Amino acid sequence: MRLTFTRMADRRPVETLVERDDGVVFLMRGAGGGADLPHDLVHVLVEESLGIDDGIWGCVADGVVWGSMRHVSGRQPPHAADRSAQLKKQRNAAIQHAEAVADLVSRLARGAEVLPGQVASSGLAPARAEEAVAALRAAARRWRELPPGGTWVVEWPAPSPGPRRRRAG
Repeated sequence: MRLTFTRMADRRPVETLVERDDGVVFLMRGAGGGADLPHDLVHVLVEESLGIDDGIWGCVADGVVWGSMRHVSGRQPPHAADRSAQLKKQRNAAIQHAEAVADLVSRLARGAEVLPGQVASSGLAPARAEEAVAALRAAARRWRELPPGGTWVVEWPAPSPGPRRRRAG
């Protein structure tokens, strides 16, 4: 799956082009813009760096369509809406975990307050958390250097056959 994030000049919602491996293309509206990393890019970077393949982006690669996604082109598979709803339900705990971990790493990278023991309770080894924080800080510098209208393209790993396994930790 290919994700194209476009740097906005201001804080308008970011529209990310999502090109799934099955040929279906969406635009996804998300928070962020200006010099701040878009929320959805934070998820990509954190999930990728920690090997979380059943979080937000792994779900999209497997057919989940979030409410913030607008179909642009490509023929959706039969029963796509049913499959999306089923995957959201099946992976609810993994999705919530990915949200919590991305938020935690983002706060650590920005130097924001984190509750004592929050890293440990997230299930992340401290060394893995530090690696993800360093990667996110480097990404934030790279994003700030992009001119308005500039893009950052991410290739998300293709879904593997069979059930996914969470590899974070």
